[in-house]
Amino acid sequence: MSSIPVYPRRLKVGGSDVNGLAGSAVHASLCHMSSAKMPGAETLAKSPSLPMQIFGVTGLPEVAAGDNLAQLLVHALKAQRIVPRHGDVFVVAQKILSKAEGRTVQLDTIKPSEKAERWAAQYHKDPRLIEIVLREASGIVRMERGVIIAKTQHGFVCANAGVDLSNVPQGAALLLPEDPDRSASALQQELTRSFGVHVAVIISDTFGRPWREGLVNVALGVAGMTPLTDYREQPDPHGNTLKATVIAVADEFAAAAGLVMGKLNRIPAAVIRGMELPEGTGTGRDLIRPPERDLFP
Repeated sequence: MSSIPVYPRRLKVGGSDVNGLAGSAVHASLCHMSSAKMPGAETLAKSPSLPMQIFGVTGLPEVAAGDNLAQLLVHALKAQRIVPRHGDVFVVAQKILSKAEGRTVQLDTIKPSEKAERWAAQYHKDPRLIEIVLREASGIVRMERGVIIAKTQHGFVCANAGVDLSNVPQGAALLLPEDPDRSASALQQELTRSFGVHVAVIISDTFGRPWREGLVNVALGVAGMTPLTDYREQPDPHGNTLKATVIAVADEFAAAAGLVMGKLNRIPAAVIRGMELPEGTGTGRDLIRPPERDLFP
């Protein structure tokens, strides 16, 4: 193993009227207040048609290596009688993508290094898991008190380099996709062909956040949309010119989808409708802050 650099510090829930058909999808709608009743109405004049809807994709089987994930999603949506529309955003959990891509590792095939053995013993961890984390990391940001914050080969900074033991069989670990953007692009193209309308795809995962408790879904891979919306140099309702406002809209889509996907609901994908897609295209890599701009390297 190569050495690892260490860095310093329609509103119904479970109801009907989905595309005019009876729907069994778990879905929610988020409705804005009328702009006439809210301050700063000028900023709401360009809001999308209401309501915004989030449909949980249910009925997916346990995904295995080699499965065609796009076709599984197509069949599940047909069973729910949900017909995707132009501009819908598919948010797909990283976990089922990794399973389909065969990114599962059996712990009994791993021989821990001396470093993994030593650290695991100190914090009562499985040395095989620690070894996988070290292999998946391109750098260690912090490794103390039994917690490993690592930079992955993709450039993500997260706990355990994205290695996960949840929702996989005992004795197995799941790795992040090798290239979430490539996977998102392939999935986006196949779903667009299958449904005959342009859709976007976001591959999501739950990440912790510095200085905040709790996990939130974020975008790892993006296709069919731009992940950022830039408001810089635009005036706000009071005439002030915005100087630093760039919204990570792909992360916002991912977080919104998390409201219906959950962690124990067996809903590993969602479709978001009613929000106008940002113009342009991009990838999940666009969301990774370059080191030269990071105040906390």
